[in-house]
Amino acid sequence: MTECNREAPKFHDLGTREIDAGFTGGNISSDGGGLLLRELERHAGIVRRFAECFTDHRDPERIEHTVYELLAQRVFGLALGYEDLNDHDQLRHDPLWAVMVGKDDPTGQERPRERDRGRALAGKSTLNRLELTPVGADAESRYKKIAAECRRIENYFIDLYLDEVRSPPAEIVLDLDSTDDPVHGDQLGRFFHGYYGGYCFLPLYIFSGDHLLCAKLRPADRDGSAGSVPELARIVGRIRERWPAVAIVVRGDSGFCRDGILTWCEANRVDYVVGLAQNKRLTAELAGEMEQAKVLCEQTGAAARVFKDFQYETLKSWTRARRVVGKAEHLPGRVNPRFIVTSFEGDSRPGRALYENFYCARGNMENRIKEQQLFLFADRTSCETMRANQLRLWFSSVAYVLLSTLRRQALPGTELAAAQCDTIRRKLFKIGAWVQVTVRKVWVKFSESFPFRDLFAQACAGVAAYGARLALLDPPAAARPPPA
Repeated sequence: MTECNREAPKFHDLGTREIDAGFTGGNISSDGGGLLLRELERHAGIVRRFAECFTDHRDPERIEHTVYELLAQRVFGLALGYEDLNDHDQLRHDPLWAVMVGKDDPTGQERPRERDRGRALAGKSTLNRLELTPVGADAESRYKKIAAECRRIENYFIDLYLDEVRSPPAEIVLDLDSTDDPVHGDQLGRFFHGYYGGYCFLPLYIFSGDHLLCAKLRPADRDGSAGSVPELARIVGRIRERWPAVAIVVRGDSGFCRDGILTWCEANRVDYVVGLAQNKRLTAELAGEMEQAKVLCEQTGAAARVFKDFQYETLKSWTRARRVVGKAEHLPGRVNPRFIVTSFEGDSRPGRALYENFYCARGNMENRIKEQQLFLFADRTSCETMRANQLRLWFSSVAYVLLSTLRRQALPGTELAAAQCDTIRRKLFKIGAWVQVTVRKVWVKFSESFPFRDLFAQACAGVAAYGARLALLDPPAAARPPPA
C-alpha cells in the first residue's frame, strides 16, 4: 500500500518553547467515559432487552456482529453525541468502542477478511440494515434480515418502567404530549402543519415522570391527540397486568381534551386532568372572578389569581357535563384566564392545588421531550419510510432511557442529579483515554488533568451500587447474558 506522508499541524511557539504537535500518541479515545455506560448496561441490560425485540434471520455461521452488538453500537453512539451513521465509519477503528460494545477482539485483527482488520465494529452500511429491514423479511431475503418486532418494542418501554419501579406507587401519572419533528426531504408521512409552520412528523409521547413509555411517530396530517386512546389502552392494560389496583391519572394540555379520551378514561377507572381551551361561554362563567383578580392586582401591583369550580358541557362535542376549574389571573397590563377539566371531585382535589401543583407539573414532560430531540437526535428522521424513521425514534428513545436510568439510579446526591443529557455527556463521557490491548488486559488510562475525576468516581460508585441492588432481585438482571 502507498504510504502517505502526513504533515504535522503547525502552531505558534509558546514564548521560547516550540510547540511540536502530531498524531503520534497511539490509541487515544475521546470517549473514555463511555465505559460508564458499559457498566450500567452490564447491570441493567437495557440494550440487551431491546435486542430481544429483533429477530435475526442471518446465517449464524456468517455473523460477525450480533444484533446486540449492532444495537449497542448504535445506542451508545447517540448517547455519546454521534447522530449520523457515517460517524461509525471512523468510530469502528476505536478499540475502546469495541470494549464498550463487548467485542472479544477489540482491535479487530482477527476478522476473517483482510480489508476489515483493524476495524472491530460495524460500519454505516451494516448498521443501516437495522432500520431498513422491511416487514416480512426472512432468511430468504438478500441483505436486510434483522426484523424489528414493533409490538414487542412498544411494550419493552413499559416493561422497563415496571421492572425498575418494582412495587406499585400510590399513583401513576401518564403525561401525554405531541410535538413537531421537522423534515427536509420527501419522506413518507411528511405533511405541512399550520401550527408549526412547516413540513414535519407529529410524534406522540407518553411519560410517567421521567420514564418514557411511548414514542409513536405519526404523520402530521391529523389531530395532535390522534391515536391516544389505543396507546393509553395498551399502556394502562400492561400496567394493570402487574398492578391491578394502582390509581392512574392522565394529564395533558388542551390538545388532548377530546370526548373520546375523556370517555375512555371514565369507562376504565382512569382519572384525568386535561387543559381546556377557552371560549366565550367559559370566559363569561369566569367574569366575576376576573373582576376580583383585577381588583387584587391593582391593590398589590402583583399578579393575582382567583379560582372557580363549576360544571360545564360543550354544545355538541361532549357526551356529558364535567367538572371544570377556571383560573382567573390578572397581571399588570393583561389578563390570563385558563381552564382545566377533571374527573376528580372537588372535595378530594381543590381547584387551586389541582391547577397549580398538579396540572402545571406537566411542564417537566416538555423538558424531557426537548432533551431527547436536542441532545439525543430524536428528530434525525431522514429515512424514506415511516417504519425506518420510527426505528430511529426508538433508537433515540433507548439512548434516553439509558441516560435517564444513569441519572436516576447512579447520580443522586451529585451535581448531575438533575442535569440534562448533554451536561452528563460533557462531564462524564468525554474523557481523553489512552488505550492498549494486550493478551490479558485492556489498559485504559484517563487524562490526569481531567477536571471532573471526583464526579466520575462518584458516578462509578453509583453504578456499582445500583448493580448491587439489582443483584439482590430475583432473578438478577446481571445473570442474563447479552443475546447471541
